[in-house]
Amino acid sequence: MEDDGQNQPPKPATVPGKNAGVLIRADNGDVITYDETGLTLRLSDTVLADLQRRLSMNPDTEALLGDIDAWNIRREGDWLKFSAQLDRNLPPRDYQRAADGGDIIAAAPGPIYAILGLGGPRRAGFNDAPAAFRHHVLAPGDHIGGVGLEGTARAEATETLQYLPYATREALIADTLLDWRRAAQRSLPHFLVRAETDSSADIAALACGEAYANFLVALDNLNAIAARLGKAAKVLAVGLDYSLEDRKSDPATYAEGMRGLMRQIERDMGQRGLQRPIFLMNFETGTERIGDHASIRGQWELAWSHSTHLFAFAAPGYMFEVDRFGRPTDDSRTRMAEMDAHAIVALSARENWSCPLFLLAEQEGTVIRVTAESMSDLVLDAADPFAAGPDCGFAVTCTDRPVTILSVRLADDDTKTILVECDSAPEGDMAELRYAYGGSAGAMNRGAVRDSWSVPSRAGEVALHRWALPAILPIRRGAA
Repeated sequence: MEDDGQNQPPKPATVPGKNAGVLIRADNGDVITYDETGLTLRLSDTVLADLQRRLSMNPDTEALLGDIDAWNIRREGDWLKFSAQLDRNLPPRDYQRAADGGDIIAAAPGPIYAILGLGGPRRAGFNDAPAAFRHHVLAPGDHIGGVGLEGTARAEATETLQYLPYATREALIADTLLDWRRAAQRSLPHFLVRAETDSSADIAALACGEAYANFLVALDNLNAIAARLGKAAKVLAVGLDYSLEDRKSDPATYAEGMRGLMRQIERDMGQRGLQRPIFLMNFETGTERIGDHASIRGQWELAWSHSTHLFAFAAPGYMFEVDRFGRPTDDSRTRMAEMDAHAIVALSARENWSCPLFLLAEQEGTVIRVTAESMSDLVLDAADPFAAGPDCGFAVTCTDRPVTILSVRLADDDTKTILVECDSAPEGDMAELRYAYGGSAGAMNRGAVRDSWSVPSRAGEVALHRWALPAILPIRRGAA
């Protein structure tokens, strides 16, 4: 039988010269050769990796990482990885730091998620304490922090991450999600957070202003950071926070402008290989000085006509305490973040999230039957935590004669319907039933209607509820 060559020894890796040769040869090639300069030793990949791990590390831990209790230090590519207990609320785990310096971050599994904000100056607020999961919840490494440059300059490109010295709403959302995952013994991924804001005069200007330009920089930085970490990038949610700042738009222009902004964000994210995000807003309810505003009516339109975007009003504004400038308190910002997080979890699982939304007001005599879309049974909260009064936040307006509400009660035949009884039949072609909207001067818009959902809050003993969104309903003739 002819030899097919399969049993022949492999060819030498080098061709020996006059003063060269092979000392040891294995089945897969030369192991030790020699020439005029000395010996050449061919090592396996496993041995090389072990030598690299041993020889590339400086034994001075403090010089590498600072004065921390770290162990199992090794180098993996461009990263120093080690074990430590740096977070009091977490057991010992792995962390990492770029070999060329920078902040220590968690060695986290899975994608790097982004929670971003875009809007007016009110979105730039923060709580003074840092993020609870400070090695997981991080900002782009451009030395700006979590609230961006507030429209004053263009942000810089970066592929690094930095600690947050304070907790923005986006950071509080990430903290909430991580806390739930920790309690469920699930993985704790990285979150990149950033809010970009400016002082745009209307929704059209916001879509092409400095805040939006920096929002795009944040998307590019997310991709660069993910590439350096060897991770996938995903924008989990974008909070849109722009309403009373709009000084020019009418309600229809505002609503269409917000829909256009969501389309623009989805387009620009798609061009960067990012999936479309969840869009979240709080339904604006004004301030003590502003009870009626075009953006509030525009948001009422958005509530039932937001196109195909993955969008939700996480909560109405009246459930959060604000100062005289309409900015949330620290506890309110925490509660806002918790409501955002509940909405994100539901929508990410392709489940519904919606606060009760009144859709129809039908009048028969002195009774107005108000039909709502709600995820569970409606509740008229007897505690009236926002001091809405016996009218529960309802008002009958634009009638030919003044109408006073006598009582508000749940319908016996439908747990998602409310009966509003008046002292006289509302008359007039422009008659409206309003809820938590257009209140008297000096009084905040507020209401006392919610559904039966209830969960505790980290911000105090008062539970979180899905309170009904403000509504502006034409009163129609029908059977009450």
